[in-house]
Amino acid sequence: MKIAIGSDHAGFQLKQELIGYLKGQGHEYQDFGTDSEAACDYPDFAFPVAGAVAAGQFDRGILICGSGVGMAIAANRVRGIRAVNVNNLATARQSRRHGDANILCLAGRHLAPKKALRLTEVWLKTEFSGDERHRRRIRKIDQ
Repeated sequence: MKIAIGSDHAGFQLKQELIGYLKGQGHEYQDFGTDSEAACDYPDFAFPVAGAVAAGQFDRGILICGSGVGMAIAANRVRGIRAVNVNNLATARQSRRHGDANILCLAGRHLAPKKALRLTEVWLKTEFSGDERHRRRIRKIDQ
């Protein structure tokens, strides 16, 4: 799978952990930044990742900020993006099965790396169900 990944300063360390995981699983990825823990603004990374996913350049995206909330808000401003802020396995699965979420947003300040890796693993491995009721709902969102 080809994955776009980005973070602000609060998500930088967790992003580094996730990049190691992605490499280990054989995923292709592109790091859209940031490249340090120096203070920066999350929209500067959310919009390029979301734009690349929406354009079909990547299968999915991962964004990390302090809470995951800012990244999700910004990414969801891009047409065709369904970004979800996930902190438990049930939501990770359902966001993919029912909502065909294409960007995972994580809380760099609130998730232990081990849990974040597990959430990412489940989210990446879960496929969209394809059920017509879910497709109908996604079409309504896209309109």
